[in-house]
Amino acid sequence: MTSLTRPIWPAYLLSVFVAGLGHCYLGHWKRGVSWFLLYALALAFLSARTISGALEPGEPFVITALQFEQVAFTNVALPLAVLIVCLLDVYLLGLAKRTESPAAAEPRSNGS
Repeated sequence: MTSLTRPIWPAYLLSVFVAGLGHCYLGHWKRGVSWFLLYALALAFLSARTISGALEPGEPFVITALQFEQVAFTNVALPLAVLIVCLLDVYLLGLAKRTESPAAAEPRSNGS
């Protein structure tokens, strides 16, 4: 399937599961990798408690990061915001593809 015949709606679902994957589906690899790295960075710094707990000797980073009983909305606001803006970007890319594909399919008249 070429990018012009490929449906756009799976890009939205892919972006919900992994930020940047929808961009890769649409053929924007650099943009997709950038979104994925930004989302991974936002998840890595999910909360100051996780980072400070990871630096303490005696507590492994994975165990500290998986303690969800004290997770507040402010801890997940940044990764959620990155994901929402990524979805908006995929939507705008899909909208641009949708508006340019009918114009490319119609032959231009020479004015005669």
